[in-house]
Amino acid sequence: MNEFKLDFYDTKTAFADKSNEELRKKYWLFKLLNSTLITNLGTKLTELAFRMKLPVKGLVKETVFRQFCGGETIEECEATIQKLGGSQIGTILDYSIEGKASESVFERTKNEIYRTVTRAKEELNIPFAVFKTTGVARFEILEKISAQKELLKGEAAEWERAKARIYEICSHAYSLEQSVFVDAEETWIQEAIDNLVVEMMQEFNLEKPIIFNTIQLYRHDRLEFLKELHQKAKSEGYILAVKLVRGAYMEKERARADEMNYPSPIHKDKQAVDLDFDLAVEYCLENIEEIAFVVGTHNEQSVQKLAQLMEQKNIPHNHPHIFFSQLYGMGDNLSYVLADNNFNVSKYVPYGPVKDTVPYLIRRARENTSVTGQMSRELDLLSKELERRRVIKH
Repeated sequence: MNEFKLDFYDTKTAFADKSNEELRKKYWLFKLLNSTLITNLGTKLTELAFRMKLPVKGLVKETVFRQFCGGETIEECEATIQKLGGSQIGTILDYSIEGKASESVFERTKNEIYRTVTRAKEELNIPFAVFKTTGVARFEILEKISAQKELLKGEAAEWERAKARIYEICSHAYSLEQSVFVDAEETWIQEAIDNLVVEMMQEFNLEKPIIFNTIQLYRHDRLEFLKELHQKAKSEGYILAVKLVRGAYMEKERARADEMNYPSPIHKDKQAVDLDFDLAVEYCLENIEEIAFVVGTHNEQSVQKLAQLMEQKNIPHNHPHIFFSQLYGMGDNLSYVLADNNFNVSKYVPYGPVKDTVPYLIRRARENTSVTGQMSRELDLLSKELERRRVIKH
């Protein structure tokens, strides 16, 4: 029997819904982002321009923002939602506001996430909602809780308000039977997040997977953590729901460990990360009736492996407990080819005011230049499709 294999170099499928002009613009933007020097200079100048209140919003919106974000509001994302849906790809609306610290902003963010949960329920093409705990709770409070430090009187009240916001989002999702991801963050605040998410799963995942925790497999303790979560869910009678990712804070994590002289929580090399990631996927697949999982990756080998394992085990491509996910603006060769083969696949579509999404865009640009070969692969695929269409790149 021939081994099942997806063709991730099928650029005709990968870019089927892109016009020649869209492809050209994407090619030249990625060409710029492929240069570490230009990316570093561009991100610094962008931060400076916004701080100095220079009129750069239009330029940013028409370039990197348009490439990696769906719009400034849910309503502005509608065209993207429908376009992706036309190719059988779901949208995950991600309100990408970071680094805020005031109660009024936390309340506004909670209300906006509440709206994304409602919108997801209304729209077949939005399979999940998502939020970051630091969008509704202060980083320093999460850090104190994770370190098991005693909170001051005012902080204890603040923490209760933060927990109430998270409960409100999760109970709203439960009332609508709408699944929602809680993103992973830095290790020194993650324990507080994990404990909260487990509480939410205990209450809301009794009949179906509603609340998903995110597990960053570049941490050397997370494979064991996944197994512990599963055993806990089994013994307490709820469904474990997880999003598996490699991780987004590697340089920051290593730098902090060096600076504060503690062992790095991150695996020593990429091979160890890849191994744990694949083992985590296999573990979830072996327990597919008890674990719902989403594989959030741009790694072709990981995607190919899971697709092949599903085929070998005769698991339907559209099994409701298995989803693939990539970021909007990246990895179209994975997303569109998966969708074309009837796998469940979705795109993270960030949105929010241009000025407020700049930290996200800068992180995206820096991550893409630091991931070996990521931009080169994107450029090769775009080049191949432009040549196939006989389109001149200028």
